[in-house]
Amino acid sequence: IHHIMQGPRRRRAPPAMLRPFPATAHHRCTLLLLLTVTLLPSLAAAAAAHHQHLHDHAAGDGVVISQADYQGLQAIKHDLTDPYAFLRSWNDTGLGACSGAWVGIKCVQGKVVAITLPWRGLAGTLSERIGQLTQLRRLSLHDNAISGPIPTSLGFLPDLRGVYLFNNRFSGAVPASIGNCVALQAFDASNNLLTGAIPPSLANSTKLMRLNLSHNTISGDIPSELAASPSLVFLSLSHNKLSGHIPDTFAGSRAPSSSLKESITGTYNLAVLELSHNSLDGQIPQSLAGLQKLQVMDLSGNRLNATIPDRLGSLADLKTLDLSGNALTGEIPASLSNLTTTLQAFNVSNNNLSGQVPASLAQKFGPSAFAGNFQLCGYSASVPCPASPSPAPSAPASPVQGVETTGRHRKFTTKELALIIAGIVVGILLLLALCCLLLCFLTKKRSGSGGKQTTSSKAAGGGAGGAAGGGRGEKPGSGAAEVESGGEVGGKLVHFDGPMAFTADDLLCATAEIMGKSTYGTVYKATLEDGSLVAVKRLREKITKGHKDFESEAAVLGKIRHPNLLPLRAYYLGPKGEKLLVLDF
Repeated sequence: IHHIMQGPRRRRAPPAMLRPFPATAHHRCTLLLLLTVTLLPSLAAAAAAHHQHLHDHAAGDGVVISQADYQGLQAIKHDLTDPYAFLRSWNDTGLGACSGAWVGIKCVQGKVVAITLPWRGLAGTLSERIGQLTQLRRLSLHDNAISGPIPTSLGFLPDLRGVYLFNNRFSGAVPASIGNCVALQAFDASNNLLTGAIPPSLANSTKLMRLNLSHNTISGDIPSELAASPSLVFLSLSHNKLSGHIPDTFAGSRAPSSSLKESITGTYNLAVLELSHNSLDGQIPQSLAGLQKLQVMDLSGNRLNATIPDRLGSLADLKTLDLSGNALTGEIPASLSNLTTTLQAFNVSNNNLSGQVPASLAQKFGPSAFAGNFQLCGYSASVPCPASPSPAPSAPASPVQGVETTGRHRKFTTKELALIIAGIVVGILLLLALCCLLLCFLTKKRSGSGGKQTTSSKAAGGGAGGAAGGGRGEKPGSGAAEVESGGEVGGKLVHFDGPMAFTADDLLCATAEIMGKSTYGTVYKATLEDGSLVAVKRLREKITKGHKDFESEAAVLGKIRHPNLLPLRAYYLGPKGEKLLVLDF
């Protein structure tokens, strides 16, 4: 072929497209046929390989996604009703699925990792073929009108971390297969039409921090395995039909009919426990006092009886205690007075309690917190406690010169009364002077220590956070920080004590509103997936210290707890050096 392509040189060179061919028409046809037969299979194979490469690997460039994920999404679209045409972008070719053209879809290397479609007015059912999305990490379909069962195939997704299905019309039981999701951190199916029992297999999700099944019609008892889960931070099962009672023995109890399990104390990280408005009976376990990180305990609207455990007074972080609407008896433990500095909400109304209300509780929470207990007294001026009997009169004192005695009662002279009154006045003045001196001393001491702490506080908090943490005699907490990986984007999220349970993905996907700026960074008001509000401060990279110094100072600030300071709940170190501080809003 090379010799033929040289052609005769004595003639004028033919056009470029004809140079490779001999002059004769016969040779041209022969050569064209030979080239076609030789190259056609190679061209076809190359085209097929190129198409397959685009189909499987070019999804990140916004061309198409993998065949399995594409089919799974099309099945989901088919089973959903989309009155506002939000899913119109889910075309039949797969083009643009992973480049942002498909509403609510996020991919990594051609595989779907997140479906985010809240508040879209979607109805219909959720297809079982969602199990084809083998790398799905986040499913957010809350605040729609989707009905039918929760797909069992969700349990076949090993990377699933967050499931948010609340405020829909899902029915049936919670799939037991969800317990197979070993990476699951949050499952919220509240405010649906779910029935059946809570599957004990949920305890197999050893990273599960937040479980919310409230406002359904779930029945049965609370699985002891779930109650003992050490990873749980937030557990809400309120407004269901849970029932049962506590067995006679607590230690190692696994009685099938037990309620409010004694083993719930295994959840040492639990900060929120909401079991209100069910049909739980029996007594409140003393061992609930072992939940030393507990901040919210709501057991209202049940059939709990017996007395209020006095050991609940040892829950130093408790902010909300609601035991109203039960059948509790006995007196309010005096130990609960220890919580008046931290308690923000307290309610024991509509029980069968008796006796006198501790004065500190009555003064802080008012009559409504104790109403409906007909044998309870001392919580209002209209419900005084019966006067205690007068003590027996003492024997008459020996007559003293200048003092007259009349029968069994002593009568002071005018001079003695004046001396007594003068002594009382002088004593009060001395006490006030002593208090003023002590107050001045403490003020100077705090002012002196404040300057030493300002630098570290500003380095971590800046602007608003630094002003709040300028050193006013903070008291360190006792909770240890808990480290979590930074989700699909990398980095590190470190949690401190608190009722908020969120993942790095939750934090980075939260809607944000700028609240203010300072030399050290910007403060945002962030709304998490579940509606919780947090304050997030992003520190400027050129001003803040290195990672080790930042983590050391953040760890110190995370332990500080003071009524006048916003507590640091978490911090996040991004893969590119981003530094975020998360505080209560």
